[in-house]
Amino acid sequence: MAQPVAFTPKKADPRVELQRRLAAAPNEHAEALLVAYDLLEEAHRQGILDALHGAVKAKDTIVSLLARYGADPVSINALRHVIAVGQMVGSFDPEPISNLAREARAAMETERRDSRPPSLWQLFKRMTHPDTRRGLSFVISMLAALGRAWR
Repeated sequence: MAQPVAFTPKKADPRVELQRRLAAAPNEHAEALLVAYDLLEEAHRQGILDALHGAVKAKDTIVSLLARYGADPVSINALRHVIAVGQMVGSFDPEPISNLAREARAAMETERRDSRPPSLWQLFKRMTHPDTRRGLSFVISMLAALGRAWR
């Protein structure tokens, strides 16, 4: 019959492994450590560390103020509004928004180059352009939606 092999695991001290890894860290992560030291020094120069230190020391005061203002109905409504606007903006298709930004920038450059304001006839001609009518239709639709929501 087979005899069981006696096995006793070595008792490993986890602190020894941590000390070994800590001793090897400067060699293995020298560039990252230098970047971290630079970041820490810049945060110190800019006063960010002092601000964080003050915030940590005043955590009880900050939490009590946040709790007091967070329970206020006005704050609750403001937070709900921020969430609603965030959802609305998040639902927009980014392509038309980027097109609008590009076209608005081009229109501003064109208007800036013209030294004289357009005449009434030129404005009327712009109003008859299909893109202008499309934009006016959009603005009128948004006003109608605002009116429906305001009821």
